[in-house]
Amino acid sequence: MDVLSRPLIDRTLPLLAEGYAWLPNRMRDASGSVVRTRIMGRPALALRGPEAVRFFYDERNVHRHRAIPEPVLGTLFGHEAVHTLDGAAHRARKELFLPLLEPTAVAGLAEHVSDAWDEAVPEWGRRASVVLFDEAATVLTRGVHRWAGVPLDDAEAGAAARDMTAMVDGFATAGPRHLRARRARGRQEERLARLVRDVRTGAVTAPAGSVLERVCGHHDLSGEALSEKTAAVELLNVLRPTTALAWFVAFAAHALHRWPENRAPLAKGDVAFQTAFAHEVRRFYPFVPFLGGLAARDLFWRGAWVPEGGLVVLDVYGQNHDETLWGDPYAFRPRRFLERAVGRDELIPQGGGDPASGHRCPGEGLTVGVLETLAAQLARMEYTVPDQNLTISLHRVPTLPHSGVVLAGVGRAAV
Repeated sequence: MDVLSRPLIDRTLPLLAEGYAWLPNRMRDASGSVVRTRIMGRPALALRGPEAVRFFYDERNVHRHRAIPEPVLGTLFGHEAVHTLDGAAHRARKELFLPLLEPTAVAGLAEHVSDAWDEAVPEWGRRASVVLFDEAATVLTRGVHRWAGVPLDDAEAGAAARDMTAMVDGFATAGPRHLRARRARGRQEERLARLVRDVRTGAVTAPAGSVLERVCGHHDLSGEALSEKTAAVELLNVLRPTTALAWFVAFAAHALHRWPENRAPLAKGDVAFQTAFAHEVRRFYPFVPFLGGLAARDLFWRGAWVPEGGLVVLDVYGQNHDETLWGDPYAFRPRRFLERAVGRDELIPQGGGDPASGHRCPGEGLTVGVLETLAAQLARMEYTVPDQNLTISLHRVPTLPHSGVVLAGVGRAAV
């Protein structure tokens, strides 16, 4: 039988069981950077490498429309979100987020989050211990709401943060986590849809130039304003990913505990090292396992084939741990980013391609800027790490240090 027509075995159950390791394991078994398989009944072509990133993000090859499964839309991204669009419609919606790429936007969010962190630390110090993941999520939620111009009482920040993290925690699973994610999205979409309605009727004034003002006034390719529900979805696509940086903050604390030699250059304000540390946290630790789209036509990649409508999968975790790109991929070594310039499509924890026109996350700069700031805050802060379970399971998506990183004896940042 011809290799191109050989029947494919569905690998959905092994994917769910193996988590982050599933696709890298298949790549290793295939001794290459491409794998043909079947996922959720569809033929699938899995790719890895900078050239594969460019192939994947070329809309002549791969479409995102109808590619994202409903369980992911119903929890993580939201229905009618920018992630579901292609072509001119995608570019028109993406204009809503382009100001997030500006350095002033990054600096503004980092400042608001830093202020929220400084407000929280004294209260942490009054407790015997805190779970950093939970506290960081609340700090990030407060900071991003203030920056985006979205009203939120401080007393409500903890509940909002739990909803934001629940949406991320439950997108890739079934059962209670998934149900919590759906309920959380419903609550937050309803809250923000009411806010959009109040802004449009004049009951609430959106701060000039804020994310809230932009979303409420945005018009899609059709010339029509976003519906209240879609506007709420896109507001959440700014608020939720920022709160999700709590995963990276917990990973940063994990890295500082395991490799404490990184603390001093962070604490003393070495800006280049702060950036390198943020990039290495995003590269080294598992967050997004892979990204998917639908083949826009019959596609061939390095001798492998997938029919039109089949899945095309980009191996994010595998590429960020590819020995041919990183040399020593399982060593946590921030200075690798100071030793050479890393190409745009080599490091892809938040997708690849051009963030201005393609599907790469427009908030990537915000992620790096906030992580730089909070990693430095963490490095300057006095605390101890009591005995706890800090293991990170590659079977659970998204994963996290098991304990959430418990800190004890928290004190103010050293001057």
